[in-house]
Amino acid sequence: MSHTDLHRVGLLGFGAMGAGIGQLIAQSGRDVAILETSRDRVAAGLGLLGSFLDGGVKRGKLTEHQKSEVLGRVHGTTDVADLAGTSLVIEAVTEDREVKKDLLATVASVVGEQVLIVTNTSGLSVTDLACSVPNPARFAGLHFFNPAPVMKVIEVVRALQTDDSVMERLSAFVDSLGKVPVVVKDRPGFLVNWLLLPYLNDVVQAYDEDLATAEDIDTAIRLGLGYKLGPLELLDMIGLDVHHHATSSAYNATLDPRFASPPLLRQMVAAGYHGTKNGKGFRTGTGGTR
Repeated sequence: MSHTDLHRVGLLGFGAMGAGIGQLIAQSGRDVAILETSRDRVAAGLGLLGSFLDGGVKRGKLTEHQKSEVLGRVHGTTDVADLAGTSLVIEAVTEDREVKKDLLATVASVVGEQVLIVTNTSGLSVTDLACSVPNPARFAGLHFFNPAPVMKVIEVVRALQTDDSVMERLSAFVDSLGKVPVVVKDRPGFLVNWLLLPYLNDVVQAYDEDLATAEDIDTAIRLGLGYKLGPLELLDMIGLDVHHHATSSAYNATLDPRFASPPLLRQMVAAGYHGTKNGKGFRTGTGGTR
């Protein structure tokens, strides 16, 4: 583990993203306390984490001993008091502004005013969330990409209030996880999604206008631009509903027409076409290629 002063981590949320972040942190040699609202949700999170690790063992990325070590560093809890003594808290709960702000305020009252607190939001203002804690200069964003243990980049998001030293400490923390930190401004979508969302919207519109079939669009982008995934394959994987929510949030925050959700996308989401996760999307099941 590379040197960093952020040695014990509190994590808020033990869903799929939280389990992935928890795995990544535990694999770096740190203890992580993960807060959830019920023992059932803690058990479900531990089950997810176990299945992620089992997959790593099957692929030869981990040994059984390493899996046991990681699990031994993860402590699920329903008691916010268990986050006392952490040096960094990462919030990764549902994308609901009020839920996040209430939880951040509660946690801040337990951990004290010097502990770094970050949010993993992908669609809300980090500057706004920082207002929910005392000493907002210690607040920032760490935007992990899914699946967190695999994706190499983490966006380190500077709120208007964030102190320079906090950005330096968080960048060092990301380095110590074996990931690449990219420092970005607090804007809708940060950097990656700021560029990705309009691109995917343009592709959906091109498909709706019969420029090419879904398969040919993906083939052209993969072979013509060297991308690993075609854009419509990527949309199915992300989830059409997830993309619709993200791009709509960016549009509401900016009124920039590039972020307006295309009519076809809105129709597909309304019809229950959510992509790979339910077998209905642009390239999946009956919702796709014309």
